[in-house]
Amino acid sequence: MEQKKYKIVNGHIITPYRVIRNGTLITEGGRILAVSERDVDMPDAVVIDAGGQYVSPGFVDLHVHGGGGHDFMDGTVEAFLAVASKHREFGTTSMVPTTLSSDKASLLRAIAVYEAADKQNATGARFAGLHLEGPYVAMNQRGAQDPKYIRNPDAAEYMEVLASSNVVTRWSAAPELPGALPFGRYLRSKGILAAAAHTDAIYEEMLEAYENGYTHITHMYSAMSGVTRRNAFRYAGAVEAAYLIDEMTVEIIADGVHLPAPLLKLVYKIKGPGKTALITDAMRAAGMGPGESILGGLDNGIPVIVEDGVAKLPDRSSFAGSVATADQLVRTMVNMAEVPLVEAVRMATATPAAIAGIASHTGSLVEGKDADIIFFDEQIRVSTVFLKGTQAAKEQ
Repeated sequence: MEQKKYKIVNGHIITPYRVIRNGTLITEGGRILAVSERDVDMPDAVVIDAGGQYVSPGFVDLHVHGGGGHDFMDGTVEAFLAVASKHREFGTTSMVPTTLSSDKASLLRAIAVYEAADKQNATGARFAGLHLEGPYVAMNQRGAQDPKYIRNPDAAEYMEVLASSNVVTRWSAAPELPGALPFGRYLRSKGILAAAAHTDAIYEEMLEAYENGYTHITHMYSAMSGVTRRNAFRYAGAVEAAYLIDEMTVEIIADGVHLPAPLLKLVYKIKGPGKTALITDAMRAAGMGPGESILGGLDNGIPVIVEDGVAKLPDRSSFAGSVATADQLVRTMVNMAEVPLVEAVRMATATPAAIAGIASHTGSLVEGKDADIIFFDEQIRVSTVFLKGTQAAKEQ
């Protein structure tokens, strides 16, 4: 690891709780050595002028499927590295690659490719564990998940998948399905984040799910039950459970399309920046223009169309993942939801890092943590990215 010291000056340093105007940040050997409100005398350091921009932790994306024309379900090391490189351009320094509902062989292949790609990923957003989304989801809430792969939790299957590697750090499932509660307990026993997703659960089922390990909500409001009526009686759904269970963490696709401003404001008001993570849920068209694309792997994915700033099924019956990048999430929260910049950044950095279990080394600009640092302007346009203290080259 390069031991050279760097001194970042003339920047506004964003911490989880404040902005240090014209502060000083020192890095050495890929780690943060000091953060100060005043100038720090460091004559042996290379000075980097932030040019009056904000100096922020790199973004942490808990839920991302692809970008730059590639998807993690393509099953190649090249795809993994390309997605990591594309999202790094927009300020993401850590990401949790995410799969889609598929057969067991595809899940095992995704794990093997993740392991190989992680060893080669020197310049893209770092991988922070693998997220399996499905195949244990509610058919009625499948969204763009391919119905032919949807099934109930199978203990023999998920135990085999998890026994193959320790890279799976999160698994999203519908907790009301037969076998889902033992599944949640098993994930918890392995230190894996169990998340409720694509679910038709009512509040009582969600409460039981929380007690059995499901402590996080995957893309709040998307493919998720709200208030329903059964034989004239109303029942609260997964959305209401997320609000009522104080310790439940949530994530939202803050692309400005999946959720309108009032819902973004409601999540922020009730759950707050310490329990809400911003995610892209980006598919392969992220960072690219409108047009036809594929959700999932090139060999077995489903056709989608990108328009209006979002991916849709061809019949436009459902969104099929976002095309957002992390900088867009922060812009949306600031401009649409009127959230203070410091708290919007917290929802894209410190909070997802805590949920992902990586807050000990990244997610905030604190002495001793990795120097995962970005510069952006008032419009939250990212100009510079440092991965563990090394400035990433701009794409040509």
